Amino acid sequence: MKTSKKIILIVIDGLGDDPIPQLKNKTPLEAAKTPNFNFLAKNGICGLVLPWHEKRKLPTSEDTHLAIFGFDPKKSNPGRGVLEVLGIGEKIKKGDVCFRGNFATVNENLVIIDRRAERIEDTEDLIESLNKIKIKRAKVIVKKAFGHRIGIIFRGKNLSAKVSSNDPKKVGLPVLKIKGQKRMVKILEEFLEKARAVLENHPKNKKRKKEGKLPANYILLRGAGKLKKIESFEKKYGLRSAFIAGGTLYKGIGRYLGMKEIKVKGADGTQRTNLKGKFLAAKKAIKNYDFIFLHIKACDNLAEDGKFLEKKEFIEKIDQSLKPILNLKNVLILITGDHSTSSLKKSHSFLPNPILIYGVRKNGCKKFSERECKRGKLGILRQIDLMKKIFTLTKSFQENKIE
Repeated sequence: MKTSKKIILIVIDGLGDDPIPQLKNKTPLEAAKTPNFNFLAKNGICGLVLPWHEKRKLPTSEDTHLAIFGFDPKKSNPGRGVLEVLGIGEKIKKGDVCFRGNFATVNENLVIIDRRAERIEDTEDLIESLNKIKIKRAKVIVKKAFGHRIGIIFRGKNLSAKVSSNDPKKVGLPVLKIKGQKRMVKILEEFLEKARAVLENHPKNKKRKKEGKLPANYILLRGAGKLKKIESFEKKYGLRSAFIAGGTLYKGIGRYLGMKEIKVKGADGTQRTNLKGKFLAAKKAIKNYDFIFLHIKACDNLAEDGKFLEKKEFIEKIDQSLKPILNLKNVLILITGDHSTSSLKKSHSFLPNPILIYGVRKNGCKKFSERECKRGKLGILRQIDLMKKIFTLTKSFQENKIE
């Protein structure tokens, strides 16, 4: 399924949004000054992409990314925990059960005050203490992921990933009781109880309290899974592929699909990430690869915190940083999101994401935005069909010499 052009896919996490009253009922993308995005939109083809999601459940980052790459999430998703652990760089053994974890803040009744403990980042000493915990029937390995997140491996005999999360995903609610395979539930309950005691008495948390900060005194677990084997991206499409990412989940997805990692100094998945370095790395790497996946995270986090002005400003920063790839020859540039994230609801949403594809056709959208892309000639695509659409467009380009 070779294409006539090389491809750079830029996924801006949580790109789409709701209209914001304080932005004159524009979304952060619509309100942003984006001359480079607009140039690509005017000289490319635009549309909307419907995010993949399970019935009545909000889209998840792992499912939507797998769908973007043409992999059915129902068959290919090994569990968020597996992808997080792969992204950290840990080797997963046969039988390991992996989780994604959040440091969180709870009160004495285990009611959640903050699901992310004020997005705590300096968690290394907390993690060191957690790794000293001993429990029956399993070895526990805790590793730092992105920001407040951790990856956790439970290693032992006959462990099950058929367990629920303890995260209600809302503040003001008590942590959920884990349900599922009884033996594994007991293992998790023992670990969580001991982890809570360690965190409550940790010097870092005592210091945080004195400074008026929320303690990271609990762990929320979700995304249980075991590693599974799937067809690699290269084998599926015949494209030599690489990824550039700061967040651990997205590194994990790239590794899971067999893509090569391109490391960029300062690429950390936050607002401080080295955007210019990412685009310069993509420009250089496309000489040796057919497909580059470039992930940008911070828009999602900003929207989840309700920071729509900062989201707008970060989008403008992305726009300014992508200049190095504007004049590449024989390269298809795709820009879209994995899912929309509402700054008003502070959560993922079902809204479609705008998409632009530059390098095959031209339909003259005036601006890269949700409303303008709705009129684009690409129409409305299912996320799972995106790769097929790319091959169709490049084939059409090759046959008709469309510039």
